[in-house]
Amino acid sequence: MNKKQILVPLSNNSYEVTIQKGIIGSIGEELNRIGINKERKILIVSNREISNLFGEKVINNLKKYNFYAEIFNINAGESYKNLNSLSDIYNFAFDIGLERNSLMIALGGGIVGDVTGFAAATWLRGIEYIQIPTTLLSMVDSSVGGKTAVNHPKGKNLIGAFYQPKAVFIDPETLATLPTREFKAGMAEVIKYGIIKDKALFEYLEDDKNRDDILNLENESLIQIINNSIQTKACIVSEDEKENGIRAILNYGHSFGHVIENLCGYGEYLHGEAISIGMRIAGDIASEKNLWLKEDSLRQNTLLESYDLPTQIPKIKKNEVLTILMGDKKVRDGRMRFILPREIGKVDIFNDISESQFLKYFD
Repeated sequence: MNKKQILVPLSNNSYEVTIQKGIIGSIGEELNRIGINKERKILIVSNREISNLFGEKVINNLKKYNFYAEIFNINAGESYKNLNSLSDIYNFAFDIGLERNSLMIALGGGIVGDVTGFAAATWLRGIEYIQIPTTLLSMVDSSVGGKTAVNHPKGKNLIGAFYQPKAVFIDPETLATLPTREFKAGMAEVIKYGIIKDKALFEYLEDDKNRDDILNLENESLIQIINNSIQTKACIVSEDEKENGIRAILNYGHSFGHVIENLCGYGEYLHGEAISIGMRIAGDIASEKNLWLKEDSLRQNTLLESYDLPTQIPKIKKNEVLTILMGDKKVRDGRMRFILPREIGKVDIFNDISESQFLKYFD
């Protein structure tokens, strides 16, 4: 079988991302391969829908390799990515006697991965965890890089930690169970990688045949776009693990995207849909500042729309936009930082964008 392995090289705690069709049925074998000792207690965090689909398969394989595993389901949805869900995981971890040498596994999408990662980072001051992402967005973005968090009423991902997984296992077959809207939302993050650093990926996504193969979940095309996206992210994270510099470019479209998610109400727009609109706004600002060609901005928006991603900006009050942006984690010394494109495949970080240059896109 076509198997891709990508090293995320860090000064401490480097790890591998493995992409292989069917790997979700051999997690016990994979844990043995990377040196996880048998008979360790494992807490799998998931949600009801995902655990019904894949939980039994994972647990049976873990038992085959003498691991003791139990599943705990948190509620699905961005509104449940909070301290209450985190507390529920702690309670279950205590009840089953999860020890310092135990292991957590995040089985699900980005919300499950973020909450589980933060739970692992903080339970008994930190235990190992594994990511098994089951959505496109979590495969190409949130499962890699060590960002873990829960939301706060004042903003998205305000409470969290940088905490790297022990390994990431990606099975493209799980995408067949994903609602079409969620799959397309994940494509926003793939397109993002093309814009920030991988022109060849962007051009691959523009090709009509490739787009049809991707939307029809053709295995080799999926593996290619997932592999390329993770290669880019691994390269950036290895240079800047805790986002003190270049890692910020991974947030292209995210500042405005988080505003849209927050002010429109979590769930009105999926994360990738909000990021798509955020990329459109960033691209328009870059065009007005003559940072990149208007033709490139049009190519970006056309590509987003070709994957049925939204680019229309919702009606949001200017003063509310400013409040959310100033509370964003990317603010430095009271100045907002924006990621703006120079060309397809290259972006830069800017902290000199005036309020008038972006507030005009909102009511």
